[in-house]
Amino acid sequence: MTSPTQQLAPALDIDARLTEIERSLNLLLNTTPVNAAEAWADFERCDFGTVPTLRLRPLEFEPDLVRRDLYSLEVENVTDPALHTLLRAKRDEIARQITVLEDRDTSRFVYGSLQLYGGIAQPLASAAEELLRIIPAQAPSTRTVTAGAFAEAARAEFDRYRAVYPDFPAHIAVRDDISELMVSFGRLLIPETAVFRADRVEPLLHHEVGTHVVTYQNGARQPLTLLTIGLPGYDETQEGLAVLAEYLTGGLDPRRLRVLAARVVAIGKMLDGADFLEIFESLRADHRIPTKTAWTIAIRVVVGGGNVKDAIYLRGITRLLEALAEGSSLEVLLVGKFALDHIPLIQDLLDREVLEAPWVRPRWLDVPGAQERLDRLRAGLAVTDLYEGEVSA
Repeated sequence: MTSPTQQLAPALDIDARLTEIERSLNLLLNTTPVNAAEAWADFERCDFGTVPTLRLRPLEFEPDLVRRDLYSLEVENVTDPALHTLLRAKRDEIARQITVLEDRDTSRFVYGSLQLYGGIAQPLASAAEELLRIIPAQAPSTRTVTAGAFAEAARAEFDRYRAVYPDFPAHIAVRDDISELMVSFGRLLIPETAVFRADRVEPLLHHEVGTHVVTYQNGARQPLTLLTIGLPGYDETQEGLAVLAEYLTGGLDPRRLRVLAARVVAIGKMLDGADFLEIFESLRADHRIPTKTAWTIAIRVVVGGGNVKDAIYLRGITRLLEALAEGSSLEVLLVGKFALDHIPLIQDLLDREVLEAPWVRPRWLDVPGAQERLDRLRAGLAVTDLYEGEVSA
């Protein structure tokens, strides 16, 4: 008698090949400036008056060859209806990623970004404006830690997981060619020049390690390898889950909420035609965002020619709050990286024993007070309710 996995062998072969192709593209690294620290120094030196020049790394793949590989996959031969739909959608998403990367630093880039990440609907824009209105502006934090100190804290966090799950891999690298903290294919990458707010270290570890690395490793234990790199449109749900981790551990403070809201507002201005300096000055003057934070938000929005990705954080937590209030399971989202819309498909594959229950349980579900906070969310809260009135010193 053949197992469910054996019956799905053709689909799993295509799944593995799609995963390999997306890894070769490395969308995250290839849309991250390699010279952000130098660009900031130049920008500061000219008294914030000159548009920075952001450099992206050269592509290490030939787009036409990757497209040929992509469309040679015989997705039409997959007989399982759910997987056939999923694999076709993933193939189309990868094709859009190739085009986006080809279009970097052109006026076409923003349209590809919109196709990948979606636009800003009025309710999201209104929620962002409301958060910036109701949360008092605050001075930049004075207590900070270096990239090296953050890396040490990250190693300790990995050790906590390895104490419970001895086979949990730990991959941490401090790099000089990235500008943002990120997880890329299960590896925690830390910018060499980064400085982190001391009170943000623990929430960031729950965000990056406890969510992005944990769901990567849970996905790596599944036969469907796309669960490591993400099913189509997974980013929004994944970032919503990571912001939820910050909230449940008491780390979604007023400064952080203002940043998530300011990202949405900045993208709205970019889509309305504002350039870097207009976005930067608006964040400082209209919303009293600290100068370095305004810089970071603005470069993330204009890089490549206009990137709308940063709206997924506020949109992701908003949609997750709605799903929790409707009774959606949080545990199923830990199986790997996928969108809320894929929960029925993932549940079906779990029921058919194609997929297994998550291997690792994130620590953020078990910190003191987390379950009480989660219960409040399940009772129904809007994203603006996440501001609890505290103001950091």
